[in-house]
Amino acid sequence: MALVFQAVTKTPTGMDAIGIPVTSEGALPKEVLLSRKTLESLGFTGKVGQTYVVPAEKGAVSVLIGIGELAKLDTASLRKAAAAFARAAANFASVSTTLANIGRLDRKIAAQVVVEGMSLATHRYTDLKTVDKKAPKLATVSLVGSGAATTSGAKRGQVIANATNMARDFANMPPAYLTATIFANKAVEIAGESGLKVEVFNKDQLLAMGCGGIVGVNRGSVEPPRMVRLTYKPTGAKGKPHLVLVGKGVMYDSGGISLKPSDASHAMMKGDMSGAAAVLATMSTLKALGCTNQVTGYLMCTDNLPSGSAMAMGEVLTMRNGKTVEIHNTDAEGRLVLADGLSLATEQKPDAIVDIATLTGACQRALGNGMAGVMGNNQKWIEQLTAAAERTSDKLWQLPLEREYRPALDSYVADMKNVGGEAGAITAALFLEEFVGDTTWAHIDIAGPMWTDSDNGWLQKGMTGYGTRLLIDAALNFRRPSRAK
Repeated sequence: MALVFQAVTKTPTGMDAIGIPVTSEGALPKEVLLSRKTLESLGFTGKVGQTYVVPAEKGAVSVLIGIGELAKLDTASLRKAAAAFARAAANFASVSTTLANIGRLDRKIAAQVVVEGMSLATHRYTDLKTVDKKAPKLATVSLVGSGAATTSGAKRGQVIANATNMARDFANMPPAYLTATIFANKAVEIAGESGLKVEVFNKDQLLAMGCGGIVGVNRGSVEPPRMVRLTYKPTGAKGKPHLVLVGKGVMYDSGGISLKPSDASHAMMKGDMSGAAAVLATMSTLKALGCTNQVTGYLMCTDNLPSGSAMAMGEVLTMRNGKTVEIHNTDAEGRLVLADGLSLATEQKPDAIVDIATLTGACQRALGNGMAGVMGNNQKWIEQLTAAAERTSDKLWQLPLEREYRPALDSYVADMKNVGGEAGAITAALFLEEFVGDTTWAHIDIAGPMWTDSDNGWLQKGMTGYGTRLLIDAALNFRRPSRAK
């Protein structure tokens, strides 16, 4: 259940708990009746993300929230502090706090960030639980702040947080509960609620369109593939910048004939559609957030399963743009479905494309689970994405698109192989580059941060919805990049 936020000018009566921001230095707020020395002896120093619950004989409980040095308070630390408050106050039904009204941050942005932190930290995927003993009781939050700015920021934060939690829910769903067909139907429903044009393409249509990548990957599954195209056009769209998002939607990835090992990572492959989930969630927010750019989203959805009809190694597929690909690993399937999506995106002649995918274990090994990798053919576009990552705390690190590695993908029977060489994250991006031509493009590999195994800050255990807030920010702030590479 989503938290309900309201902006107020003073703390309402009857609250179960009140969140009090506390810095790591200087005087304590007058509401805090304990000394700093006492608090430090209890392990609370005011460091960002620390909390301490002060019991009360009657009335509201006080929850002290560490915010670090006030002069250094930024959106990342405020989001983290808000998340910590939400966890500490999870068993109180109603709370209030001045978190959105402190420091030098713009009040609208501060309210947005506080709502994001609290909503993301308390969200849980519980659709399949008969009883959830850990479900938070927290239901309503009063943000004490400066009127209209706080109200506007809170509404914006709720839209963004709800979209991120939607992406998490989709990625957490078991394969039988979210096939490509079901996901496409969900996309149609969401598009209707979000002011989007939606088109769904079935297997026969994809065959007729020459989308050999997605159809080839799908051959081992009894569930048919689906491609969904979502279109957002603002009022007066003509002449506005056009951005295309392409999301990998492998609903479940067994590896195909190149079967994955039977370990914990295999069970997480229900989340191999996290890229498509992020794209759908992003598209759902654009009208509500007043996006002034044109945005198109492609969801490339299929299973990757072994069977008598499954794609074999050594087989050659023909992609939408006519290039032929020899298959050397059926578990390198994400780049095959993205190849068709990127080809179609390029045909629209947009100002820029970004694909997002749980693509390579190599990227996860290089950067860990805390950040994604980004590569592309236009530095100005990559800089827009890394700036969006900085604002949203969806961490992103640029890797080199080293074209000297491209010969590793050469095939003697086709235009290219689907794998090759040692630098797996880079060669995967080089493969994708073959399908964008001269169009400005970037690739985000989210194999690492798609999942977390513990609650930490605004992250909650399970699928993270990574990339949703990054893409929303990038779409809202998109500017036509110069063509210089």
